[in-house]
Amino acid sequence: MPQRPPDVSPEIVVGDLSEQLLAAYLKGPDHAVDTETMGLRTLRDRLCLVQLCNRDMRASIVQIRAEELAPTRPVAERAPRLKRLLEDPGVLKAFHFARFDVAALRHWLGIDVAPLYCTRTASKLARTYTDRHGLKDNLVELLDVEVDKAAQQSDWSSAELTSKQIRYAISDVTLLLPLMDRLQAMLERTGRSDLARDCARAIPTIAQLDLLGFEDVFEH
Repeated sequence: MPQRPPDVSPEIVVGDLSEQLLAAYLKGPDHAVDTETMGLRTLRDRLCLVQLCNRDMRASIVQIRAEELAPTRPVAERAPRLKRLLEDPGVLKAFHFARFDVAALRHWLGIDVAPLYCTRTASKLARTYTDRHGLKDNLVELLDVEVDKAAQQSDWSSAELTSKQIRYAISDVTLLLPLMDRLQAMLERTGRSDLARDCARAIPTIAQLDLLGFEDVFEH
């Protein structure tokens, strides 16, 4: 019987990380990141939440309000502490399907995420025995944890998040680093860790192509 995700109470902040959270996250070598938006079209559906968690299980949710994304406010100045963290070359950022999150962070907050790790990409390179590479499938198989996706389709722009929204939003990032460790071990065993690293380096460029509307650039 799969376990439930860790019961973590995140610190909720508005607009940007606090100085205390920034300092805590900069101390570690890596942390997990996720985002919630109003939909799947990055240019149309605005960024609402950025969730983070480190190996000490210090979790946070940054609420991005509509007024903070006003055209009159320079993009690169919208969340300077979050930008500093996610662009820090000494801190690895782990995502699941980084392509989407990286595009959203770049478009809405002017953040160029690096370096990064994508557990979905790692899953496709390591778990070649299956075509199920969603986060839920990875967590059940590799960590024996089942997450509740009931709140996935939700109004993330709400000023007051419900307890179900908070629990859903933070559950993924509390598990991403342990999942990354398991997938990385599988990649090393199969000699594909360098390939995964090179793929991760390419993701910001692919995300930029997505934002510019280019499709199938590498096709004949």
